[in-house]
Amino acid sequence: MKLKNLLLPLAMLLPMAATAQSISQSQIEQFQSLPRAQQEALASQYGVDLEDFQSSGQRNQRPRDVQVVEPAESISDDERGQARAEKEEDEKEKQAADKNGGLKPFGYELFRGSPTTFAPVTEIPIPSEYTLGPGDVLRIQLWGKENQNLELPISRDGTISFPQSGPMSVAGLSFDEARQQIRKQVSEQYIGVQASVSLGELRSMRVFVLGEARNPGSYSVSSLSTITNALYVSGGIKQTGSLRNLQHKRDGKLVGTLDLYDLLLKGDSSNDNRLQPGDVIFIPSVGRRAGIEGEVYRPALYELKNENSLADLVGMAGGLTPQAYPQRINIERTNEDFLRIIAEADYTAAKGKNARIQAGDRVTIPSISDITGQYVEIAGAATRSGRFAWMPGMRVSSIINNLDADLTPVADKRYAAIVRTDDKTDTISVLNLRLRNAIQNPGSAFDLLLEEKDQLLIFSDAGKVEGGEEGREFTRESLFEPVLRRLKSQATPSSPQKTIRITGPVRYPGEYPMPASGQLSDAIFVAGGLKDSASLFHAEVARYTTDENGIGRTNILNVNLADAMAGNGNLALQSRDRILIKSIPEFAKTSTIELQGEVRYPGVYTFRDGETLKEVIERAGGLTDNAFPRGAVFTREKLRRLEAQRLREAEDRLQGDLLGVQLEGDGLGGESADRTQQVEDLLEDVQSSRPVGRMVVNLEAVVNDNGYQAIRLQDGDTLTVPTIPQSVTVFGEVQFPTSHLHQAGLTVDDYLERSGGPTRQADESRVYVVKADGSVMLPEKSRWFGSRSQQLEPGDTIIMPIDVDRLNQLELWTNVSQIVYQIALGAAAVGNL
Repeated sequence: MKLKNLLLPLAMLLPMAATAQSISQSQIEQFQSLPRAQQEALASQYGVDLEDFQSSGQRNQRPRDVQVVEPAESISDDERGQARAEKEEDEKEKQAADKNGGLKPFGYELFRGSPTTFAPVTEIPIPSEYTLGPGDVLRIQLWGKENQNLELPISRDGTISFPQSGPMSVAGLSFDEARQQIRKQVSEQYIGVQASVSLGELRSMRVFVLGEARNPGSYSVSSLSTITNALYVSGGIKQTGSLRNLQHKRDGKLVGTLDLYDLLLKGDSSNDNRLQPGDVIFIPSVGRRAGIEGEVYRPALYELKNENSLADLVGMAGGLTPQAYPQRINIERTNEDFLRIIAEADYTAAKGKNARIQAGDRVTIPSISDITGQYVEIAGAATRSGRFAWMPGMRVSSIINNLDADLTPVADKRYAAIVRTDDKTDTISVLNLRLRNAIQNPGSAFDLLLEEKDQLLIFSDAGKVEGGEEGREFTRESLFEPVLRRLKSQATPSSPQKTIRITGPVRYPGEYPMPASGQLSDAIFVAGGLKDSASLFHAEVARYTTDENGIGRTNILNVNLADAMAGNGNLALQSRDRILIKSIPEFAKTSTIELQGEVRYPGVYTFRDGETLKEVIERAGGLTDNAFPRGAVFTREKLRRLEAQRLREAEDRLQGDLLGVQLEGDGLGGESADRTQQVEDLLEDVQSSRPVGRMVVNLEAVVNDNGYQAIRLQDGDTLTVPTIPQSVTVFGEVQFPTSHLHQAGLTVDDYLERSGGPTRQADESRVYVVKADGSVMLPEKSRWFGSRSQQLEPGDTIIMPIDVDRLNQLELWTNVSQIVYQIALGAAAVGNL
């Protein structure tokens, strides 16, 4: 039923489709919403060409929006080339600005840029004198006896198709005339119906932008567009083009000119004429220019027209700033001999304001000098640094009255310095300030009187400065650096430089201005005070002097630091004194040994100087019942470093041996690869070895034998006491290196046999045993070991070494023996202690 109701009115309208004069846009859209098959069936039934119907419908639709500028995605290769050309133009403009001392021509940025985002404004009131033309759309609202909204486009023949009344010619009429005519026709043909007429979509038109435009050519713009709209579309004006004489031409005749300075400087757009189809905007070359810089609000290059005076140029630049010094304005220009000269003008006088400005002039407005008096300055870790007004009688507490509010969190609240300048001699001196005392006791002797041009330095406290950079620029070193440099530069033979240097356990060692009091205690206070490691009994002052013959020499003065800090000393500091604060010997130095394993109370023990291993073990409660003292491992940090050094030396020698094997084996057939691999394996073993710093000790004798040599402890020593073992280990060139359960009566050969016997690379004549205490038994040094029938004990280790003779008689045995004896044992290093 719904489909029938829909098709019936459409079927009645189809015979009228040829002209489509009486079909509304909503009816056409209703028909086009039907499936294609139903559209074709209805068109065939009533003898109507479907294509003609659709094209007719399209003629009644609103015209599509004119795309003034193509989207960025559809930019062609030509446009990309244009973009590159614009980039080159930008580079030229930048170079031109560099030639002009950084000054850029005024006003060109307003219209400059890509026009891709530009769209002419159409939603504005239409002037009554607007002339209608093809492409415009009239919106007509009928109300009264009949209500209807119509959108009637003006066709190419200049007519609109008004329903039930035929075409009406409106092209060439003003909008007001067309509105009156339409109202009249509606009132005559529709009784009781009134009409309201407005403009919908506006037509587009083509205009030309030529001359010194950034992108000269023809552009489609809205029919309401003005000269400035066209400038936006074209991307603006080149810096070689004039902003003050834009020419608006129509049919080859000059219609008007536009001075963009009126728009930019005064907001006057009265000469921004509306364009018509075919109009030409011609941009001539730039005219005379003059530059102005310095204390004006808009320093730039300005194009001159009728402005010939300095006042006119200053006015275009926005006027003088409050910091300007108008009495001596510099004007640089080219004279008749083509030489650059400098003239001056007093802008406070009428003659100076009327000074003539010529093309190519460069005007510089100077600034007033920096504050020359009546100020004091705060620098460093202050909340509000800078210059402040000075008044006679002002003290430090006058400008800093709250340590928390006026100083930053990283500030040193104990000490500050005042740098004072002598107006007569232009030399500086430094006064030390106990800042906390001054602020907490205003008006006291600590609260120093400030003089004109004093500079108050607030330093940061290193203990408050965390990982960031905040406060690091306010250290004593950084803030005093220019002060020290000036003190040294102003020194003379009669007035030597007033600097000292302090080293040792003070908070901030370094070079400082000499305290005005000359007291050592004040110098230490400037350096942040003493650390707790400082010795109060001994200090030295190295003093440079000259003898009666004028020869320089250094004297060393010993000082009782406790008396000097108490103010009882009579030593007065002099220029270039070097103060050495001595440290307490072995201050806060602690030496520790770590006891691990089978001791009654294992842990890290601090020992006294000269204390022995036996004494520390007794402090730890002695050994437990499960302790195996013969297998104890005693390591020493000094030995570990020595072993690490020898490991590096052994590795270097093995690297050379490996290179020798590779070079020697180049012409010896297949044995080269085997030897190379064997040396590489040995080198890998050395590289993977980690020094332990073991020293062989008889722990059982250490604990129980009073006649055994006492072992004096060193910082970093470690003692590990294992539990009683039950195994014998076999390492080296055997088939299956492993550990075996100890059995009484078994010999070396028995354990070797249980590990599968030696490999082909084994050297059976050099088998040795590492005892549980780290000592070694070698065949040639042990009578009982020659038969390898000696019975072993729990914890012993059998080593089957590699046959180094197979490696082409290389000197590798020495390398390997150093690694084995010094890393596995540590006994050979005892003599180096």
